[in-house]
Amino acid sequence: MSAIVEHAPHAEATSRTRLHALSTSALHVLYQHRVISTDQLRRLLTPGAQRPVYLLRKLNELKAMGLVDQVRAKGHWSGANVIQQPFLWFLTEAGAEVVEEAGELVSRPYRVTPESVASTRQAHTLAVNEAGLAFFEHARRLAHECGPLDWMPEVAHRIRDGQRRFEDDHVIADAVLRYVHLERGRRSMFNLFLEIDRGTMSMARLAAKLTAYGRLYEYVPQHPDRSRRSAAATRPAWQYVYPVFPRLLVILDAERRSVRRSLAEQLAARTEDLYSLTRADPRLMRLAAQLSIGVTTLQLLQDKGPFEPIFTPLLRGTSEARPALTDVFLRPPRPAGGARPGGTGGPAPARGIEPAETTAVAQAPAGVKAAR
Repeated sequence: MSAIVEHAPHAEATSRTRLHALSTSALHVLYQHRVISTDQLRRLLTPGAQRPVYLLRKLNELKAMGLVDQVRAKGHWSGANVIQQPFLWFLTEAGAEVVEEAGELVSRPYRVTPESVASTRQAHTLAVNEAGLAFFEHARRLAHECGPLDWMPEVAHRIRDGQRRFEDDHVIADAVLRYVHLERGRRSMFNLFLEIDRGTMSMARLAAKLTAYGRLYEYVPQHPDRSRRSAAATRPAWQYVYPVFPRLLVILDAERRSVRRSLAEQLAARTEDLYSLTRADPRLMRLAAQLSIGVTTLQLLQDKGPFEPIFTPLLRGTSEARPALTDVFLRPPRPAGGARPGGTGGPAPARGIEPAETTAVAQAPAGVKAAR
């Protein structure tokens, strides 16, 4: 507690001052997503505005109160609306305290510092924001539900008993996203695991992380005292959080690294390699009927949206007969003349669409990052 004494006057003053609704929303978004650019904040909080004039006024007010801070981004990052050297916003310790005091969000121990914002993970964090924004913007266009707080970055799930390194005992999703599909009065709610690959991780390590999701599917926690273990204790850990195991989406987003191949060719090759590696994994193939894993690119997700055939399903088909591209539900394509979910021709069949779910709340300890 002594580390936050210098910020206490700001926090106490804020608790007595009624913040503007936009300011409160900005604090909540920054608390949950940790680091976000000005343009990303504009698209989330004031999507109808062409320029973030009013938003910047409120952000600067929060900065003057000691609740938020900003730094310049390192270089530029790929994605929609690329801005050279954009400002990146994050909460101060006092700002995080104000959000936690309100008790409206799941509390997270992680704290952002200027040093952590400037780390090598900056581009990855912004790419995760872009993936969430793609779902948010298409939900808005389609009159579905996916709000600024409907995805949580870096959610940890235990995958085995023991007390090893945190990274060895858990799989840490880059984000868990909640989406509500609405069509003709019907609500279909589902969760997604999002993994963002910017080409900085080896294919072997990326495939190993997908294998860890297979371990998550099968992991049944055991009581440390054998005498107290129940024969009925066979329920997988994920079922305490999700009524249906979420689909896993791998979203490729990388800078061009070869002068001989275009970025599209590089991403296609990465998809091909991932398809081969996951099919060679005994655990994943054994669970092929239970797991749904799809691969796409960030650009396709932004341009076409999740309800178009942009995903390559893994664990299906053969090397000689590859599966056709499909939408976010990762089912085989509908017959000619049928409508895809989210389009104008009607909803998808109810089969395979999850009921209402709760948000995962397992946390990685402060400073722990998923392997990239």
